[in-house]
Amino acid sequence: MTLLSGLVAAIRLDLERLHAAWMGVAFPRQRVPVHPVLGRWHPETLPSKIGYTAWGVLGGLALLAAYPLAVVGLAVRTYAGLLRRVAVALGALGVGGVAAAVWGALTAVAYVGAIPRAGVVAVAASGGVATGSAALAVLTARTDGRITTLLLAYPFAVTAVSLPPVVAAFYSPTLAAVVFPSSELVAIWLLDNPLSVWGVASALRANFALVGAGYVAMWVGLSFPLGWLLGSLVALANLARPPGRETAA
Repeated sequence: MTLLSGLVAAIRLDLERLHAAWMGVAFPRQRVPVHPVLGRWHPETLPSKIGYTAWGVLGGLALLAAYPLAVVGLAVRTYAGLLRRVAVALGALGVGGVAAAVWGALTAVAYVGAIPRAGVVAVAASGGVATGSAALAVLTARTDGRITTLLLAYPFAVTAVSLPPVVAAFYSPTLAAVVFPSSELVAIWLLDNPLSVWGVASALRANFALVGAGYVAMWVGLSFPLGWLLGSLVALANLARPPGRETAA
């Protein structure tokens, strides 16, 4: 099997699984054969046939948008799986210890180097944030249940990556010149677009000032929807290719 034909076969199988999952939302009996010989259920009356066909066409259109997201989810799942195996092997204390050692070494390098004291404090503060978030991500990921992993582990992992530069920017003018203006642009876009409904943007503008710790609160808040988005993409990828049933391309 050539690379191209294998890729086409993998995509076709992915789409079949995703479409079957979609059909199962409105027609649960479609997903599970009710008879070992007759196989899957199919509509027999005219109204059921019309509804079945319309739902199938709608699902096909939805796959045009969903499948690229599933591919992204496969990539996220692959790298998250690698990190998860390492984290499980080390444990929460091990991950925290490794993170603390790495950031401690970077802080020591900054201390003995030609970096101003403010820069050293920035590295140390960032390390504390990254270490705590990484340990929390491991603890919540090891808790039994996919819901816990989706709701907490992914957001804490995003926090471990996104928050340290924000914390460091308080002590580093160079980082501040990049992080804070970029954060303001992100905040303005969010307030003018997705948060503009139901008066949410007006309430935030009236009660929330994007200064000082406000930047930290903003990125902690964003880490949760971003983490949920990544977790949802992985869940979508699991529908296309269940773990342990990958199709070689």
